[in-house]
Amino acid sequence: MAVTYSDAEIAALLAERKPLPTDWQIPLQLKQNGRQSERQFDLTGERSSEFLLILRQSLINALDFSVILAVRVPGSNRVFRLRRHNGPTHRHGNQLEGDSFVGFHIHTATERYQAQGLREDGFAQPTDRYTDFEGALTCMIEDAHFR
Repeated sequence: MAVTYSDAEIAALLAERKPLPTDWQIPLQLKQNGRQSERQFDLTGERSSEFLLILRQSLINALDFSVILAVRVPGSNRVFRLRRHNGPTHRHGNQLEGDSFVGFHIHTATERYQAQGLREDGFAQPTDRYTDFEGALTCMIEDAHFR
């Protein structure tokens, strides 16, 4: 399978400084879309990478959420998920490692998962760094070098 980004390129994209938009604030004003609320920010990094910050939260269960950082793949209409912070509402299984767990977790894009034809951000690890949507968002801001 083709690899879109190497582990080094993924690390560089995560490290690229990303300015937060002027309408950025916590608590965020998410817009209702069916059974969830969501909001998306388009951001341009300091090295001109085009990022998306995608926020989703269930209207039924506040712990069912995703905070996603993606980058637009140059020369295509594809979006590549670099990192995803999820709530604890489902069991996650790491296909290549053969393990699974339930709880708050952070997905990270890897070269290895891409090479196997799996979702780029299919690998995840449990975390105790956040316990709710706002905490997951704060964690993403720290991890992905937003300013």
